[in-house]
Amino acid sequence: MGATGSKLEKALGEQFPEGERYFGLENFGNTCYCNSVLQGDPDALFFCVPFREQLLEYHEKNKNNGDAEENLLTCLADLFSQISSQKKKTGVVSPKRFVQRVKKQNELFRSYMHQDAHEFLNFLLNELVDILEKEANTPKPSSDASLLPQKLANGHTNLHVNGVEKEPLVTWVHKNFQGTLTNETKCLLCETVTAKDEPFLDLSLDIEQNSSITSCLKNFSSTETLNAEDKFFCDKCCSLQEAQKRMKIKKPPNILVIHLKRFKYIEQLGRYKKLLYRVVFPLELKLNNTVENSDTEYALFAVVVHVGIGPNHGHYVSLVKSHNHWLYFDDENVEIIDESAVQTYFGSAQEYTGNTDHGYILFYESLDSKR
Repeated sequence: MGATGSKLEKALGEQFPEGERYFGLENFGNTCYCNSVLQGDPDALFFCVPFREQLLEYHEKNKNNGDAEENLLTCLADLFSQISSQKKKTGVVSPKRFVQRVKKQNELFRSYMHQDAHEFLNFLLNELVDILEKEANTPKPSSDASLLPQKLANGHTNLHVNGVEKEPLVTWVHKNFQGTLTNETKCLLCETVTAKDEPFLDLSLDIEQNSSITSCLKNFSSTETLNAEDKFFCDKCCSLQEAQKRMKIKKPPNILVIHLKRFKYIEQLGRYKKLLYRVVFPLELKLNNTVENSDTEYALFAVVVHVGIGPNHGHYVSLVKSHNHWLYFDDENVEIIDESAVQTYFGSAQEYTGNTDHGYILFYESLDSKR
């Protein structure tokens, strides 16, 4: 990326952010699913500054620990450190060690077939959480039995200190990406509302032609009637009853990750098909009518784009906003683009089109977390 890097530096000139690094990632045949998430996710990971700082802090604390076992977290931390410590402002780095660890951890990513960037993102975030929880729950040598980890019914391990159970561990992955959904079911006979909370690291939204993220979110939280064979068992009525069910966001995350469900299984075809639908994703987003606190506002800062007409082949690139500049990442290549270019990735207004570059995973940062 020598020439490309020089071009990027020249384009930014004196506006090049102090201390920032814009590096492409080498592609090992079919690893664009990984690079796009690492570039669109260190922009949700690397360019998600709070996450980057916490990962680099983790690396600094553990770099001299010769007994530490290599895992996905240490490999990712090493990669971030490698990029951040570069003397040059632009260039290309090789994520070879990280990619090898991904393939070792998960056989799904060992083949040379086209992989799904959303599946990789889910795997990565959950794996990081598991590693951090394991490290936090590993007791230091002690003769005090009250410090030993206690196994809970849900399979998670909590530490007991002086006989008092600690709260479930909240890692910096949780602090950045985790929100809370509330699944509410209202019995139509006694009108009792049953609510069940569940955490989420990203939202997967069904999409329609010529729609928007706002309308997709409204559909996500729309009311569904449970009747006939789908009746709800009401504990108060002690019987099956018709009910109304809805899902809403109770606690929005600092980083809202939205996955557009562009791949749909078509029974007539007997396979998955990519939906080329045009779905407008705004640069600023309000979560109206979906959360208890409706004042939550977000700003778009990264987009993973799927290029291609089907789920089994194609390519991934990323759009990233860094220091008020939009950048286009395509493996080794990085270039600056105009903000208006983002809308070209909304999708296609017609089913048959030459445009196959569509927004697939969106990363929004809460404006409250930036204040």
